[in-house]
Amino acid sequence: MKRVGVLSLQGDFAAHGAALERAGAEAVFVRDREQLAGLDGLVIPGGESTTMLKLLRYDGMLEALREFGRRKPVFGTCAGAILMAGRVLNPEQDSLGLMDIEVERNAYGRQLDSRVAALHPEPEFQERAGAGSLEAVFIRAPKIRRVGKGARVLARYGGDPVLVEQGPHLVATFHPELTADPRVHGLFMEKL
Repeated sequence: MKRVGVLSLQGDFAAHGAALERAGAEAVFVRDREQLAGLDGLVIPGGESTTMLKLLRYDGMLEALREFGRRKPVFGTCAGAILMAGRVLNPEQDSLGLMDIEVERNAYGRQLDSRVAALHPEPEFQERAGAGSLEAVFIRAPKIRRVGKGARVLARYGGDPVLVEQGPHLVATFHPELTADPRVHGLFMEKL
């Protein structure tokens, strides 16, 4: 059984843990860098990216996560996608730089502008993860403004990329852990 860490400093890490277990992984709730040892992959959940950065710096975990991402698959959702980006806008902030994407924070608006939408994933996603629409929960979601050559868009919302992969990494600007659909976590499990 694959051991997948869920960064558990902030955000709905418990829902990711449950989704990973449904997908057949052992979820490990990671609160310090020593817990990264022996993991097959890592999920960085949603939350508030600037708060997460402060906590990561305080605990000395920022560089440990960068190093982990150079060797193993990482899946970031919402704030996790922001932290994985090569460049962050609105305002600019530090990131892990694991993917060649540019992300704008809170681009869909305030909490009141949050929504649930039905996505129609790209054929590649449907071939690998299963056909049909994909329920997406957007909560103060970021927008992926640029996708580099090495990254592939797997789903869009309103023309904007919302599910992107690059090599072993995956990001979603929505919260797949808040739905019963296991396909996005299952897709990440294939990378382990």
